[in-house]
Amino acid sequence: MAADAILLQGLVFYGYHGVHPEEQRLGQRFVVDLEARGDLRPAGTSDEPARTVSYSDLYRVAREVVEGPPRRLIEALAEEIAAGVLARFPSIESVTVTVWKPGAPIAGSALERVGVRITRERGRT
Repeated sequence: MAADAILLQGLVFYGYHGVHPEEQRLGQRFVVDLEARGDLRPAGTSDEPARTVSYSDLYRVAREVVEGPPRRLIEALAEEIAAGVLARFPSIESVTVTVWKPGAPIAGSALERVGVRITRERGRT
């Protein structure tokens, strides 16, 4: 696994995901952190934008998923984001996606957020 990484943290989107019907009806905020790993030397030594993956393009993958069709689980959101990154960007060897749900409906809770983190590597299922 490559040590180099492109990092996006704190991407905030509004989506309609959750197990409870009111979550899918009313929606809520979701926060995504994304770490895309690959060899960044070609970009670093050439200073050529075409030799790397654009932050904007990675952001769009996350936005399309979170603002897309409702899912019951944030695990499904994380899987779709990871699959999208690996499918669209051949230079990315692995990706770690964290999906945070700041407003998780847990009765009587006093918590900041809940989340899941997955890591997926190219060629591994």
